[in-house]
Amino acid sequence: MKIILEARDVSYHYPGDREAIKGISFHVKKGEKVALVGPNGAGKSTLLQMFNGMIRPGKGTILFDTEPIRYDASSLRQLRKRVGYVMQNADRQIIAPTVYQDVAFGPANLGYDENAIREAVALALRQVGMAGFERRPPHHLSGGEKKKVAIAGVLAMDPDILVFDEPTSGLDPSGSEELMELLDELNHEGKTIFISTHDVELAYPWADRVILLLDGKILEENVPAVAFGDPELVLKAHLSVPILLELSQELGRRGFAQPEQKPRSVLDMIHVIENLLHGTCCHATPGAIHVYNMDTGDIASVLALIRDRPDLCVGAMGTRAKMCAAKESISLSFTYGVIDKCILRSLRGQDSLILTTNAMVGRVGTRVDAYCTESGTIIRVIPVATGGGTGSPA
Repeated sequence: MKIILEARDVSYHYPGDREAIKGISFHVKKGEKVALVGPNGAGKSTLLQMFNGMIRPGKGTILFDTEPIRYDASSLRQLRKRVGYVMQNADRQIIAPTVYQDVAFGPANLGYDENAIREAVALALRQVGMAGFERRPPHHLSGGEKKKVAIAGVLAMDPDILVFDEPTSGLDPSGSEELMELLDELNHEGKTIFISTHDVELAYPWADRVILLLDGKILEENVPAVAFGDPELVLKAHLSVPILLELSQELGRRGFAQPEQKPRSVLDMIHVIENLLHGTCCHATPGAIHVYNMDTGDIASVLALIRDRPDLCVGAMGTRAKMCAAKESISLSFTYGVIDKCILRSLRGQDSLILTTNAMVGRVGTRVDAYCTESGTIIRVIPVATGGGTGSPA
């Protein structure tokens, strides 16, 4: 994959203060999900602000799309169109008296005409599930809604990479899950995502790659299982080993064979445990996973299926799918980690239904196929046919 962002021997020293960043080098590939993980004071926010030119390195170079960042006003304007930065505190980023005006601020500064601004704002608000909030004053919104407005303001400029400083800060568990689902959706639509966090349980299952940062230096940079796999290194970083990885390590210490690919979800751990039990499973015949693409517009089909099959657990993937479910008063059992939770239900011999969108529908088959190939289990994925009924197994 093409390298889209790179740091070469970057350092930064705040005036009259300690050196915050100390000779850091790394790169980010287009389409990656990267988590910068470290304790408070490690230098995470300082480093992130270098990515779109908010802070200029005292030493070294930041490159975007293979070119060194230039710090004149015109170059920074173009850079900030392509590198979207979402602050930890949404109140610091939202500046306009209405949601529409705030989201429109970026496109207006880039010289979009009035029609283009309206289109950009409408699309961005739909992407984050905030359509209909255009006239609302931001101070009337919840913390999670403010975060979505801040993201919409960045999305309205159609950036290549999205940078989030502690994206779930201040959100409750449900809001955190919804936000991480949105980041997955944006990544699946082609955005490169870079986040900072101190939450190892968030970073471990989500990221393609993890950078451990302590006192302005990189301790480790690798896939999550390796980056978090050395307990001594993780302790040095003032963090903890993710619980699933710690459980896998403990089973290994007790003499139980562990797979080379470490478990990153409850589903992965269940597969490990079943292998230790010689493939024992509660049900010989797995349940089916029905999948409905909400963007087809024929909601009658899925409503009929839900009415005829009250035993189905229903999950929704993607912002538009969740909005449509709410509009149609469809009760959702799963809103995050939907595919794995439906696979777990299938392994108990129970059927489920996933509501999703054009952008996300392919992920269902890909994830289920990968699990079936690894486990030897056969799980049917059945598309709900428009016009009523269900299609044949896929």
